[in-house]
Amino acid sequence: MLNEISSEFSPKYLRDKRMERAVSVCAALFLENSIEKIKMTDIAEESGIGVATLYRYFGTKSGISAAAMTYLWNDLDRLFRGVFDSEAFTGQTGIKQVRDLLRMFIVMYSAHKDFMRLLGEFDRMIIDEGLPKEELAEYERSVINFYPVFESAFKKGVEDGTVKSGVDPQLFYITQAHSLMEMCKKFINGEILPSDDFSYAERELETLIDCAVSYLEKAA
Repeated sequence: MLNEISSEFSPKYLRDKRMERAVSVCAALFLENSIEKIKMTDIAEESGIGVATLYRYFGTKSGISAAAMTYLWNDLDRLFRGVFDSEAFTGQTGIKQVRDLLRMFIVMYSAHKDFMRLLGEFDRMIIDEGLPKEELAEYERSVINFYPVFESAFKKGVEDGTVKSGVDPQLFYITQAHSLMEMCKKFINGEILPSDDFSYAERELETLIDCAVSYLEKAA
């Protein structure tokens, strides 16, 4: 099951309707432009909340940026949440579930390019500004964690004979998730070298998934 927002771990802005509006406005502005281009005054003007109030509540622009990224992850989570509980997914063999799960990264790349772009921008902000890890706790909880779904699919595959045993499922998942996510970010950032041709981006992602599934699949 994907992450759910419990009352215990709900971001504090969800308990203040005015601040929730500020965060949703901030997220929309980031998607339309970029984190760097949007200023606190832009968020204040668009949300109708004083800039001083925003600074008092969030502390810095990085504070409301983390809240906006948390908001966007939770919004994306709601889109994916029903997929892995559906009969169409759970009725498949373990190896087919693994393939469909990994293809979610292609969905994020193809259907949510602006969000994927923001992930790279926010990563750079975290590094450049040296944001303390404790300030990223809510953001980390919001990041979609496909691993529980993968682990369930892996175990089912071992049981139904479609996934080979002897593979560390957590290491396999982390390796594939990191590889697919970073490839998506590279494609979003655009071509750099003369030899780059990202018109085949989705096919490249599919090829990596095919290699991963072939490695995991138990020989007939």
